[in-house]
Formats: sequence, structure tokens, C-alpha cells
Amino acid sequence: MMSWLMFNLTGFLLVLPVYFVSVEHTLLKERFGEKRGEMIGDFLGYVSGWGMFLFMVGLWVSPQRVFMCPFQGFYFVALGIQLVSAFIGLLGLKELGLAVSETHRPDKVVTTGVYSRVRHPQYLAAIIAHIGFSVERSALDSLLLTPLVVTVIYLICRKEEVELVKEFEDEYLEYQKRVPMFFPGLRR
Repeated sequence: MMSWLMFNLTGFLLVLPVYFVSVEHTLLKERFGEKRGEMIGDFLGYVSGWGMFLFMVGLWVSPQRVFMCPFQGFYFVALGIQLVSAFIGLLGLKELGLAVSETHRPDKVVTTGVYSRVRHPQYLAAIIAHIGFSVERSALDSLLLTPLVVTVIYLICRKEEVELVKEFEDEYLEYQKRVPMFFPGLRR
């Protein structure tokens, strides 16, 4: 029962270093040249992004212990959480574009739409989706892994921001000052 869950958890954690390398655009270009560095970064971005997504889904659907919710209608609450997640994620995707979302290689700092409210709407959507799907499936072990999922996503965002500051310098630093990482209305 737990082996499938452990497989997905291990995969989720193992794609993290691949992701970290995929966002080091400057280093990859210096090491492999402009075109080849971009190709390697894009490939690693596809692998890590889709890998992270598939392993997260695996966490939700793996056979595992279940919990019983004490109130009726929790399924509809979970569905509402999932819809909020999908809405935020799709707004981020619309603003950023599929190519940038998959490769983690923006050509500019996006500050419009949902990105004017939060710096990482798609990662926020992933956290919300994790909670929503875990609750909807009554997946106790997946729900208990939420602090780890949040920590991994936070580390991803921090690494991405370090690289974005290298690439866009003051423009991204100013953006960080104006817009919170995850929650609208929360400033540093």
C-alpha cells in the first residue's frame, strides 16, 4: 500500500535538483553556449515540471490510509478548493504562456494580471490543488505530506527568484518589493 506513495514521494523529491539546474539559465548558457544552454535548460524544465506534476498527482491517487470527515459535504468543499486552484493556475498560465510555464525560461518580468497580485500564482495553485485533492480523496498520508509539499514549492520559488534577480536585476527586485510571493495583501 505505501510503496506507491513512497515511489511518488521519492520521485517528487528527486526532480527538485533537476528543476534547480533548469532555472540556471545564465550558467547553462555560459557552460554550453547560448543555443545549447537554452535547449538543455528547456529539456530539464520540461522533465522537472511535468515530473513534479505527475508525482504530485501520484501522491493524491496512491493507495493510502484514509480519513473520515466528520461533516457531510466535505466533498463539495474539496471541489471548491480544486476549482479555486484551477482558476488561479489557469490565470497564471494565460499570463505567462505555456512555453515559459514548461521551460521556466521567461524573456521578461511578467507583472500583469494575476502576477500583479502574487509572484507565483501557479505554485500557489499547486499547493491549493494538493490540499483540495487530498481532502477530496480522503488521502490521509497525502494530506500529512502537505508541509513537505509546501516546503518543496517554497524552495523552488526561492531558487527561481535568485535566478530571476540574476537575469532581470533591479526590475525583478522592484517587483519583489511590490508583490507578495503567495498571498495578496501580505507584504514584507
